[in-house]
Order: sequence, then structure tokens, then C-alpha cells
Amino acid sequence: MPRWMRVNHKGRDCFGTIEGDTLRVHSGNMFTGATATGESIPLAEAKLLTPTVPGKMVALVDNYHALVAKLGHAVPDEPLYFLKAGSSFLAGGETIRMPKSYSGKVIYEGELGVVVGTRLSQASEADAQAGIFGYTCINDVTAIEIIARNPGFAQWTRAKSFDTFGVFGPAIATSIDPSTLVVKTILNEQERQNYPVADIIFPPAKLVSLVSQDMTLEPGDVIACGTSVGVGSMKPGSTVSVIIDGIGTLTNRFE
Repeated sequence: MPRWMRVNHKGRDCFGTIEGDTLRVHSGNMFTGATATGESIPLAEAKLLTPTVPGKMVALVDNYHALVAKLGHAVPDEPLYFLKAGSSFLAGGETIRMPKSYSGKVIYEGELGVVVGTRLSQASEADAQAGIFGYTCINDVTAIEIIARNPGFAQWTRAKSFDTFGVFGPAIATSIDPSTLVVKTILNEQERQNYPVADIIFPPAKLVSLVSQDMTLEPGDVIACGTSVGVGSMKPGSTVSVIIDGIGTLTNRFE
């Protein structure tokens, strides 16, 4: 089961597959015909980057049965989503920052991320499945008190697009069945989320297909599948980890 990662090593950005504690460097394009160069880099000597550079991150709301039931919402008949700004993207190991313009609660949301590997527009579910490159971990950080601040307009994009709020990585796992995965979130060594992806309302292939009816998806784009029960706030000084066995552990400090 290959896992792909991007790192910076001695001032050079590179990508490749993870083998133990090393990165097997590849050349070309990660999504189309990458070739191993024969070079290996110890991961301990490299700085982690986001595993892709998305043109956009599409993020879901109310996409798990357990959370919808807890909130008393109706099960949606189509995906409910917003976009996170590219300037919000953050790699594992980096610091999530409290916005200077905001003093309310900031919450973590551990999620499965779908990484698109080919251009998809109005794709069938079968084509969407074929166009999924792999899966990653996401922490959809949110300035929660902003969303409903103005009764005339729900501010989802603003609340979720502050710099450092689009956390994802550390790797992309390919050839993995997402329905077998479990998402865990650990806050300051205490487990806060532990939910099965199998409880999802719109599973990845269907989700990618439906989103592609609305907008063209490009290689490297990420779809955050939404979160489930256990979301909570982080205090400055906290450490939060999103763990999906088979993909990796995404760990960041919040200040």
C-alpha cells in the first residue's frame, strides 16, 4: 500500500513514497507516471510539507449519520459543502495560530480527506472512483463563533479559512479501502473522536462524482469528507493529532 509524501530537504522540495523511516524520491508528476530516482532521504532530516498543493479544498457538512442524529438535522439528500482558502493550508508539525482578529472558541475536526488524481467534470461514480488518487488526514479547524454571528448570512468560508486552519497530511495512502478506516482525534493525549468512515452518508466515490457535477476537480484537489461526533474546542498550548491507521498521524500545536 504505497504512501506518498512531500518534504523539503536542504532547501529542495521533493516527493516520493515512504519506506520505513526514509522517503524514496521520485521525479515527474505524483499523479501521472512518477518515476523513482534511486535517491532516499531520511525523514528525520526533512521538513514535512502538505502532501499535495490543492487548487481548492471542498469540505463537507453533515456527512455522518451519527453526527446528523446528534444534532437533530435531516439526512441531506445532496452534499452540503463549503470551500477552504488555499492560504489556509498547513502541513503536519506546523503551528495552528489563533487569528488576531478573533478571540472566541477554535475547534478541531478530525476528518478523512480524498485526494483527486485526475481532472474530473460531471464524472460518473465509476469515473470518480477511478479518478481518486488516495486518502489523507485532515483537521478542519474552525473559528466556530463566526459561523452564525450574522443572522443574515452563515459565514462558513470565513470561519474555516483563516491562515493555518486547513491542516492536512502527513501522507496520501493509495490502494486503500476507505470504508474500513477509523478516524481518531487526540487532544492533549486524550481521545476525543473515534468514528468509522463506514458511517458516512456520501462515500468518497459518490461524493467526488456529485461535487464534479458542480465544479471541475483538478489533480491534487482535496475533498474533506466531514467530521462526526466528538468535536471540541482547543486552548492555546494544546496539541492535536488526527490519526487514521493506514494513512498516518497528523499532529499540530495550537497557539
